[in-house]
Amino acid sequence: MTGDILEALRAELGDAVSTNSAVLSALRRDKSGHDSGSSPLAVVTARTTAEVQTTLRIANRFGVPVVPRGAGTGLAGGAIGRAGEIVLSTLALDRIVEISVADELAVVQPGIINSQLNAALAEEGLWFAPDPASKAISTVGGNIATNAGGLLCAKYGVTRESVLGLKVVLPDGRLLTIGHRSVKGVTGLDLTALMIGSEGVLGVIVEATVKLRPLPSGPIATIGAWFPEIGRAAADSAAITGAGIRPAALELLDHAALLAIDAFLGERLSDRGATFLLVQTDGAASVTEAADALALIHSLGGDAELTTDPAEGERLFAIRRAFHPALESQGTVLIEDIAVPRSVLPEIFAEIGVIGARYGIVIPTVAHAGDGNLHPNFVFTPLPDGSVPEQIWAAAGELFAAALRLGGTLTGEHGVGTLKKRWLRDELGDDQLEIQRQIKAVFDPKGILNPGKVF
Repeated sequence: MTGDILEALRAELGDAVSTNSAVLSALRRDKSGHDSGSSPLAVVTARTTAEVQTTLRIANRFGVPVVPRGAGTGLAGGAIGRAGEIVLSTLALDRIVEISVADELAVVQPGIINSQLNAALAEEGLWFAPDPASKAISTVGGNIATNAGGLLCAKYGVTRESVLGLKVVLPDGRLLTIGHRSVKGVTGLDLTALMIGSEGVLGVIVEATVKLRPLPSGPIATIGAWFPEIGRAAADSAAITGAGIRPAALELLDHAALLAIDAFLGERLSDRGATFLLVQTDGAASVTEAADALALIHSLGGDAELTTDPAEGERLFAIRRAFHPALESQGTVLIEDIAVPRSVLPEIFAEIGVIGARYGIVIPTVAHAGDGNLHPNFVFTPLPDGSVPEQIWAAAGELFAAALRLGGTLTGEHGVGTLKKRWLRDELGDDQLEIQRQIKAVFDPKGILNPGKVF
């Protein structure tokens, strides 16, 4: 059958189909570091919606699995290919179809890089607000498929708040147009919301109508604050949002994170305090909001500096940006992703400390404190087969349980993919998990789309 499907793909898609061994080997992995252990059968780099439809029609006819993939920047193993599967790449679908200044929307193909879209929109005084840390290399289609977050979610929301409509190819090759160009629209069930964050298990996004915002006006104000311990810094971050202040970014680094950054940059940042809180405000009221935040920080014992100088603000932001490179310089990194209500940030940081002590490991953690999304990181030496040691997974499992116990979730922005599916039932429960599987079966009765992911 392998020869038959390859022959069918090549007959209709020509050079869009590749079986090059080096190309296929790279598709076994994503940015999570997880390796599927075997290369896929082929990759189709679709250049048109029609080629996506053709690929899925052929795969559906032969019953061969298809893995949708963008830039491969995901952190949950959600777009990796295995033996016998076709990887369907949307990277070549990278056009901006339309920018409407009057309607504050853009129509784009899924392969457009997040930062490239915003570079084009800036010429019109507009921007696409989702701001994942991988925005320089991640695609808008991937942002939508994982409902990506980022540093600016506290004020501007995650990707779903910026998607109006989609064109999606179903596993049998049909093209579905869902959502609206209008801001409002409640006709029927909201299939657009269902597709956002669906991780490629329901359909393949081939076009998106996204909501834009005017570029923020006024100066950008940045605060760097140091606290003697993480609980106090976490409480202060919750107090800032509780006071009605909406920073564009509100980021928190614990002591283990600062020590790693010190070693990487050759600095002594950790001498100033055990933890670092970064606050950035934008818009017309940015300076007033920053002054209010500064007063709160001082009231809770923080040592803080406020600046509206862009260069000085960038120096403070560079501390946050150094976190992941610092950890990667120490070994293999598992970047975890949990979220809790902002009010319990002190409790979840305490849990991280207890779990780390129990397993004899250090868990450097950064948090998007403005929306309660934490990234505890595990630096480890992989097993001979490249996999994560079970001790690390055991500690991560306790971390997930703690997040759920505190009213949170297993994943705030990375998705379930391959790496978290064993804990999915813990959060959803039996009934909801079964309903979600039934929804999957409605869209994909043969189960060919991204099998083994999420469920």
